[in-house]
Amino acid sequence: MTVRVLLADDQALVRAGFRVLIDSAPDLHVVGEAANGHDAVRLARETMADVVLMDVRMPGMDGLAATREITGDVAMSGVRVLVLTTFEIDEYVFAALRAGASGFLGKGVEAGELQEAIRVVARGEALLSPSATRRLITRFLAGPGVSAQYVPEDLAVLTEREREVMTLVACGRTNDEIADQLGISRVTAKTHVNRAMTKLKAHDRAQLVIIAYETGLVRPQAR
Repeated sequence: MTVRVLLADDQALVRAGFRVLIDSAPDLHVVGEAANGHDAVRLARETMADVVLMDVRMPGMDGLAATREITGDVAMSGVRVLVLTTFEIDEYVFAALRAGASGFLGKGVEAGELQEAIRVVARGEALLSPSATRRLITRFLAGPGVSAQYVPEDLAVLTEREREVMTLVACGRTNDEIADQLGISRVTAKTHVNRAMTKLKAHDRAQLVIIAYETGLVRPQAR
């Protein structure tokens, strides 16, 4: 199965470079390019790409607003957003994850890493770079003046097992690792993850991680 990718970056040379890297993989294919957020949303809707590689800083509608539009549209529920950033630990990346992005990558990423990241996000099985995500959350969520979108009471809809599974998701565990640790099947682990996402209205696993930290289910730790 070919993963269909949409590129959203205001720099034509950057888009051209990523297109070459992506199209060089037999199972990946670029289906469109956008130079701003408005075009990214429009093309995501028209092409129904599996993954949007989204730059945050673009003229007009930026990548953050475009991410919100895409992840908030039920008609595009199958479209995943992978944020591209110059600096991995970035407040805009944190905001993009809260808006529904599935993960993030630095623009200096190697070809193999980029291709595999796209595959991972397309599968929706694991959060990219969990250690960097935890550092990101630690820096911004634990900082002064940051208001949480979720509160502990939001977790009341979950069963004890779903909370346990959500905690492991927040620690960067895959479904296979969760299954091994809890002594359950991979299918059961995936079912628990999906139920937690549905109950909490989370777009994907990345949002489960954000909710886990904001509600205090998992505590950020300063390095």
